[in-house]
Amino acid sequence: MADPRQGRAPPQLKIRQTETGVALAVRLTPKAARDAVEGVEEFGGDPVLKARVRAVPENGRANTALEKLIADWLDVPRSTVSVIQGAKARIKIVAVDGSAIGLSALIATRLTAFRDTDA
Repeated sequence: MADPRQGRAPPQLKIRQTETGVALAVRLTPKAARDAVEGVEEFGGDPVLKARVRAVPENGRANTALEKLIADWLDVPRSTVSVIQGAKARIKIVAVDGSAIGLSALIATRLTAFRDTDA
């Protein structure tokens, strides 16, 4: 049987609304060659944002680098981004404080760039 995902758009990232903004799942690769957000992939059956940072996963350095990377990617203040779950895991939940509607639209816009390059 053919893979039903073949030829389809990448998985849709789930953006969860919180009391203070939004939260999203991120699969972090530390000790990478560069800091980058690389799109969305399925991990364990769930869509996650792929991110890489040069920082090592010691004393919270990779998490801090991830927070800065997400803030820069979304062009929001660094103080509004935090790892709220998975501090020592590869899959993390990252919260971004602000307008949930505005942030959801901003994230969707940023992800469009990845879909356009995959086509």
